[in-house]
Amino acid sequence: MTIDSEWDNILGIRTTGRDDSIADLVRFPYEPTDYCVLERLANSGYFTKRNTLLDYGCGKGRVDFFLAYQTKCRAIGIEYNERLFARAKQNKQQAVAGGRVAFTLIDAADYTVPAEVDRVFFFNPFSVEILRLVMEHLAASYEQTPREILLFFYYPSAYYCDYLAAEERLIPVETIPCGDLFKESDGREEVLVYKFLV
Repeated sequence: MTIDSEWDNILGIRTTGRDDSIADLVRFPYEPTDYCVLERLANSGYFTKRNTLLDYGCGKGRVDFFLAYQTKCRAIGIEYNERLFARAKQNKQQAVAGGRVAFTLIDAADYTVPAEVDRVFFFNPFSVEILRLVMEHLAASYEQTPREILLFFYYPSAYYCDYLAAEERLIPVETIPCGDLFKESDGREEVLVYKFLV
């Protein structure tokens, strides 16, 4: 049994397996974040029971269930793929931390960010063009309810890195290295942490 399967069993969910059934040039395939990376993120100190996580492109909900279980934060997963959304909802019914997690079927470009969200996770769910629209929604939410908002970018693409470096509303906080967690590393196994400012 793999570590991913073991954690799925502990959490009472099924999240393994890649899904690119309706991926295209702007919305990318579902690939679950490795649990070893999520363990490092959970131990980073950035998540507590007072935080609410927004997970863009949540897929089957792994990030949400794990962090809700480990840190007691609340989590909101949004997903545009109806099949993945259905799997996330099915997982929620039996998940250990299901009561702390909610899911919404919606395109990220159309999602209004709730005032309680103060942590945001991305694992390259969509193109930079959609990311720009997401940033506008985050800015609108921040302007309506000023608060600390931290953004977490796992395994960022070169396009994401270029955008993040040029985005004046973001300031870098930390890079959480994760390359040591894998037998082979290409240098992208890291979580970039940014603070949102307007």
